Amino acid sequence: MPYLNDMPLEARIALLNRRDADKTAQEILKPALALMTQKIALVSSFGADSAVLLHMVAQIAPKTPVLFIDTMKLFRATLSYQKQLANHLGLEIVNHISPDPGRVFLQDTEGLLHQSNTDACCTLRKVEPLHQALAPFSAWITGRKRHQSATRADLSIWEADDAGRLKLNPLTHWSKQDINAYFETHNLPRHPLTDNGYPSIGCAPCTFRARPGMDDRAGRWPGQSKTECGIHLPVKPRNA
Repeated sequence: MPYLNDMPLEARIALLNRRDADKTAQEILKPALALMTQKIALVSSFGADSAVLLHMVAQIAPKTPVLFIDTMKLFRATLSYQKQLANHLGLEIVNHISPDPGRVFLQDTEGLLHQSNTDACCTLRKVEPLHQALAPFSAWITGRKRHQSATRADLSIWEADDAGRLKLNPLTHWSKQDINAYFETHNLPRHPLTDNGYPSIGCAPCTFRARPGMDDRAGRWPGQSKTECGIHLPVKPRNA
């Protein structure tokens, strides 16, 4: 399997995408988790749809490290749901990733940075902590899907991050109907905010209800052109 070989990265990604184009999410995950044990991590927000991918990974390889970014600005409901879901699924390794307290003190002393510069706040509380947490890994898994927003419409199953790690999106082609059917089939607990009009759930100050018919991520940073927190974008140097 061409996961961690000497093939040039772009060629490796192209090969993996061709190979996995018609496979199910589980068929993609099983060999990846088996061959990259402890070298691959699942990054999860424990948000609206997270239970689907977490359940798959728990069924295939429950010792897979899960990275959960606690920005210190999450909804209390998310923190409670994270504990509930991890216990329900039997996830064995859930690492809580938090921003550096010293940097938070210097850059966001009053905790209001999100009001003046959402990009800087996301970088401080999400991007930099995850970048450090991923350092030991050769690959990571995300739950992104094409239907979530226009900016994700061309998402591939396999891609690479700016550090040259493989990045796997096994639910790329899944629709809302697919997600809902999986929840019902496996009787998975849902995030408590999904019934209150939150199809995508991030930090409490920057997440709002989305009107019916809008993109799933329309409730994130409403009124701004921003659609991504930055963890799926190239990491900028601190002095940039």
